[in-house]
Amino acid sequence: MNHPSARLAEFAAELKYEDIPSPVLRRAEDLMLDCLASVLAGSSARPVLSVARFADAMGPTSGPSENMVTRRSSSPLFAAMANAAAAHMVEQDDVHNGSVFHPGAVVFPPAIAVAQALGRSGKELLTACVAGYETGIRVGEFLGRSHYKIFHTTGTAGALAAAAAVGRLLNLNPEQMLNAFGSAGTQAAGLWEFLKDAADSKQLHTSHAAANGIMAAYLANDGFTGARRILEGAQGMGAGMSRDADPARLAQGLGSRWTVLETSFKYHASCRHTHPAADALLALIQAHALSLDDIARVEALVHQGAIDVLGPVVDPATVHQSKFSMGTVLGLIARHGRAGLPEFDAALNDPAIAAFRKKVTMALDPEVDRAYPEKWIGKVRVTTTDGRVLESRVDEPKGDPGNTLSRAELEDKTRRLATYRNAATPEEAEALIGRVWGLGEVELVGAFVVGVGVLG
Repeated sequence: MNHPSARLAEFAAELKYEDIPSPVLRRAEDLMLDCLASVLAGSSARPVLSVARFADAMGPTSGPSENMVTRRSSSPLFAAMANAAAAHMVEQDDVHNGSVFHPGAVVFPPAIAVAQALGRSGKELLTACVAGYETGIRVGEFLGRSHYKIFHTTGTAGALAAAAAVGRLLNLNPEQMLNAFGSAGTQAAGLWEFLKDAADSKQLHTSHAAANGIMAAYLANDGFTGARRILEGAQGMGAGMSRDADPARLAQGLGSRWTVLETSFKYHASCRHTHPAADALLALIQAHALSLDDIARVEALVHQGAIDVLGPVVDPATVHQSKFSMGTVLGLIARHGRAGLPEFDAALNDPAIAAFRKKVTMALDPEVDRAYPEKWIGKVRVTTTDGRVLESRVDEPKGDPGNTLSRAELEDKTRRLATYRNAATPEEAEALIGRVWGLGEVELVGAFVVGVGVLG
């Protein structure tokens, strides 16, 4: 079999720890810590607790895998569902620019849950996670910009990312991995319509993708077959979900281009489409010593994807929906110099932020749009109350590979996220950091937050 889906499946099935360059492995550890901190930060949110209660009702009362939301153990399937829902809740999980895809939320929860269940080593877990990233990101790139206009790529490409990670832990051969891709792809889903209603579907997208990947991989391990060309086939995902699908992207650079290294961390606790403009506005405010009251108007010059996703959110009704409001995010930057979790919690009922939202507009910028999604350029044009017109731009938002977070910054972010709403104690946050940094040396993946003795 020498078609793109098969080559991608072969890569995922045969990837070995020794094949992966050290910087990629270290980056995978960085991304894992970032994801687990996001899981803890999102663990008390109402939509996440709904998923967790469903998992408790349908799953076993104990098991080999860690549910970080309930602090109990369960089966891999239901632990992964709860953790994946939490990972994407507070909008602080990672993003790959070119695929417009959040890989961590759909790779780490299922991979960790299955590694715990199968008794795998830290090295095996890291290898599986790299396989998941490299698969899911390429699927997202294959599906293209037209896909993202309607579909939430994290829910769709995420199903195959999860299947690749779990399939690697199950030691699927290339044929079985291709079958797992077929089963994952035929179930893949996630539509943006939820955002207009401030609905909870985003947590369902990551939860379902994680569960989908586990089911697809385990079925393939049992001989269950799937479509061999689920991605590029005439009735596959590309045909049904995209107008610009490019099969060449699926196997491009396998083993030489490591997309893990291209993945960005999220500095602000909001939709990534807001970050470039937020960083540009922050730079302008600092350069000109402006306050919120000094600003009469802000025009964010953006790519079309930002308009598609953020445009419908005019008057956010929930904290989560406000993270998709360009006006809210820029208001927080102008008022506080940051857009973190506490700032968003207070913003919904803040009349100053509500007033600032009315000052913000978005406009399509040809340069920004041409560069997207490979580069996310930030541009703003600010009119001050004394009549000045000021402009600012950033070419790499904070957290992008060329402007990344150091390990010290990631540790600081972890401490803030893990202790948000008392999800974990400061001591537990420190222990989590130590466990992830030492993962490559452990022979048996245990619990990351709850005591290892709880699992079993």
